[in-house]
Amino acid sequence: MPRLPLPPDLLAGSFTAAAADDAGLSRKRTRRPDVYIPSRGIRIPAGAPDGAAAHLRAFTALDAGSIITHHSGGAVWEVSLPSWLRQDWRIHVARDRTGSKPRRLNVVGHRLTFLAGEVVTVNGLRVTSPARTWLDLASVLSPDELVAAGDSIVVEHGPEFPAPRVALASLAALQRMVSAHPGMRGVRTARAALADIRVGADSPQETQMRLILCRAGLGEPVLNYVVRNGRGGPAVWPDAAYPEHRIALQYDGAHHGDPRQYRLDIRRQAETERLGWREIRVSKEDLDGDRPFLIEKVRAALGRQEQRERTVGAPNRIDPRPQLYVRAT
Repeated sequence: MPRLPLPPDLLAGSFTAAAADDAGLSRKRTRRPDVYIPSRGIRIPAGAPDGAAAHLRAFTALDAGSIITHHSGGAVWEVSLPSWLRQDWRIHVARDRTGSKPRRLNVVGHRLTFLAGEVVTVNGLRVTSPARTWLDLASVLSPDELVAAGDSIVVEHGPEFPAPRVALASLAALQRMVSAHPGMRGVRTARAALADIRVGADSPQETQMRLILCRAGLGEPVLNYVVRNGRGGPAVWPDAAYPEHRIALQYDGAHHGDPRQYRLDIRRQAETERLGWREIRVSKEDLDGDRPFLIEKVRAALGRQEQRERTVGAPNRIDPRPQLYVRAT
C-alpha cells in the first residue's frame, strides 16, 4: 500500500507530533522511513529544505517558551564557528530563568535571562538575536574563535562590491550586549574579543590572517578596500590590503582549486599587478604553525615594495584603457 503523502506545510521543515495529529496523520505514518525522529515529539521529513531554521523550528513549537541558543543559534545565523563546534550535533534550547530547563534526547537545556530584543522569530523559529547568540558563544569559544564569530556577524560590503552584504548586527550592538550582561558567563572573553573584531572579513581564515599580521608587528591590513581603475571605478576587491604599499592579500580557500576559479584568480592577479599593486595569495598552510609562513610572505613583499619605491619611484597606477573587473573571492 503506498504511503500517504505528507501535507505540504509539514514538508517545509521539522514539525511536532501534535502538528501531525492536527493534520490527520496517524502516529504510525510519522514513524515510516521517510520521517526522521531526532527527539521525542519531533519529526523531520526526508527531503526537508536545507538550513538550520527549517530543521530546528519544531523544537520551539513544542511550547511557547523554548528558544534556540548558542551554536544552534549560530547555525541559524550562519555564524563562523570552529570545526570542533560544528561537529557537535546537539541542539541548544533555552527557557527563561523563571521556567524549567528543557530536558530531552539530543538537547542541551538552559535557563537564561533574556532582555527585550534578544529573542527574535525567523521563519517560525524562536532564536536568540545575532548579538545575543554571539555573547552566549563566549562561554565556549576561545577569544580568537569569538573574534571570528564576531567578524562574521558584523561583516558588510557596500554597493561597489559585486555582492553587497548587510551586517547581521553592528559592532556597537555587540558592545551594548556585553554591557547589558556584566555578570554573564563568558563576558570576560567577550570583552577581550571586542577589541579585535573588524568589519569586512568573509571567513574565519581571513580573520586569522589579519590577527597573525597584527601580532607579528606588520600593521593591520585594511578590510573592505577597493582597488580602482584609471577611471576611478572599482576593479579588484582584495580580502585585505596595505594601501600605502599597494599590496593586496587574497585568501585562497578550497574552492580556489576549481579550474574555472583558478582561471579567474590568474586574471585577477594580472589585473591587480597591472594597476601597480602586488598580490599575495595566501593558503591555509600559510596560516599554520607557531610562526606562520604568511609573516615571511608579507614581510618580504613589504621590503621589496619599499626598496622599489626608493630605487625607481612609485609605479604608474593609472591606465586609461578599459579595465577587466575581477572579483576577489
